[in-house]
Amino acid sequence: MNTELVIIGTIRSSIKERANAPKMENEPGAVRARIEVAPQYAEGLNAMEPGTQLEIYTWFHKSARDALMVHPRGNMNVPKRGVFTTRSPNRPNPIGLHRVTLVDMEGPLTLVVEPLEAIDGTPVIDIKPKPKQMG
Repeated sequence: MNTELVIIGTIRSSIKERANAPKMENEPGAVRARIEVAPQYAEGLNAMEPGTQLEIYTWFHKSARDALMVHPRGNMNVPKRGVFTTRSPNRPNPIGLHRVTLVDMEGPLTLVVEPLEAIDGTPVIDIKPKPKQMG
């Protein structure tokens, strides 16, 4: 069994610092950004079309991995809670989930998406279409 994490691409964003990043994609400050996919994963983008709702999974490479208790939303006035009861980026496996719309494709390897709250240089570990609503 292979347990190695594979980076499939990189976020290119106007957000350069964690302190300037919104907490969620639906908050002010989320931007149109690009995802540069590594050439060896180009085939995985086959049939990707603008307008598609996507879930982008990232690796929060600048997050603390030893946090088990955090102040929700970084607010020091709120008592600490267990990290698994929050959406904090500081966690044992700092995986981010971003719900975006594919706006455009720039060539075969670059996705233009919005709204995205990830900082520039964030590694991408997976891309999935948003699940269809049941019912």
